[in-house]
Amino acid sequence: MNKGRYSKYIRPLSILLDIVALLVLFPYFFKGLNIDYLVFGFFLFISWSLVAFFIRFYEVFRFTTPVEILSKIVRQAVFFTLLVIAFFPFYRKAIFSVKAISLYILTLFLIIILLKTLLFYYLKKYRLSTGNNYRNAIIVGFTKEAINLKNIFEERVDYGYRFKGFFSDKKKNENIIGKTELIPLFCIENKIDEIYCSLNEISNEKMKELIEFSDENRIEIKFIPDTTAIFSKKFRTNYYDLFPVLTLQKTPLHHPTIQLIKRIFDILFSLVIVVGVLSWLAPILAILIKLESQGPVFFKQSRPGINEEEFSCYKFRSMKINGLTETEASKNDPRVTKIGRFIRKTSIDEIPQFLNVLKGEMSVVGPRPHLWSQNVAYGNKIKKYMVRHYVKPGITGLAQVKGFRGEIETDEDMINRIKFDVFYIENWSFIMDIKIIIQTVVNIFKGEEKAY
Repeated sequence: MNKGRYSKYIRPLSILLDIVALLVLFPYFFKGLNIDYLVFGFFLFISWSLVAFFIRFYEVFRFTTPVEILSKIVRQAVFFTLLVIAFFPFYRKAIFSVKAISLYILTLFLIIILLKTLLFYYLKKYRLSTGNNYRNAIIVGFTKEAINLKNIFEERVDYGYRFKGFFSDKKKNENIIGKTELIPLFCIENKIDEIYCSLNEISNEKMKELIEFSDENRIEIKFIPDTTAIFSKKFRTNYYDLFPVLTLQKTPLHHPTIQLIKRIFDILFSLVIVVGVLSWLAPILAILIKLESQGPVFFKQSRPGINEEEFSCYKFRSMKINGLTETEASKNDPRVTKIGRFIRKTSIDEIPQFLNVLKGEMSVVGPRPHLWSQNVAYGNKIKKYMVRHYVKPGITGLAQVKGFRGEIETDEDMINRIKFDVFYIENWSFIMDIKIIIQTVVNIFKGEEKAY
């Protein structure tokens, strides 16, 4: 299912507009203060990003109240101002100016407030006038709280929800579509985006099944608390007006600041490899590949990426031209050329994928992109298989450095690979990425049994 519509572009656009305003304005206000613009600009960017990350400045949703948004803006302004002031004692060449800092901060936040107001005003107006970017929702349970939530969906049209019906195993009512066993088929047929569950009306077993179903189909699942005595680190509480809704905590990689940090690292790391290695290695390999067999130097193959969006994955060609591109290489595969055997053993064939990283289709570290045929074979067979499409695929990943790379000989091979992929997504850290990269390099020199 195609999720998000244009919603996925709103937050990146908001961040981009803020960063542009941040960097375009400061040279005008700090002119003549003996400041190195490159150093100060980089400092402002890092300071803004850190403050935004810790106060969750960009965690604004369609149901976030204006008071919450204003509170975020005030906190961002205060902490960012303190960091700007802190720059001057450490950069002693610069001339400290209260007037320059005050005018810069005031102008910056007036522009940001104006931009955000216009952005969200016109988005809501567009949604109401065109009927686009609505989220289809169902509610599991028929309690007082569930009915109150349904009323909010219908009364607050600016939230952008379309209520599709109730499901319940415990009660019968003309407003109830059916029992919970009908939910999967109904969700797929009606392109449901969000499922709201009344915790008082659903068993632990059924909740587990719904969570697994929502993971596999990229449907967001939320919970309606029937008591205020619910506390769990896995839940985040949001309020639709005064109505509390519990949402399962998303992974670290869903956070916009983390995504930005990971993207910056991907670009810098990939540029080093492309300029420092690929620039001279590609011509040498091109000659060797061409001397041994006819065909292109690079092999391009369609793979499923983030949200199952199709992209072309690049590699150095290591096989003779054949029609079995959806079949993995096996041990002693006759399709593999002599030079191909070497570059596959050393993983040199994967280096062109740094071009995919620069294009934004892949990440340096992440779940390896599978074949489309593997998605078809295992998508509904292995639990949480589709979770791997929540993030960009990687050149290397946790599953690979743990030994689960190469040919899939049994279902157990794929189950173990998915286990490590999901662990990586749910427990990401920058240190983990660095460890995986280092271990990948070690494995290349040490040699891997399944690198063929």
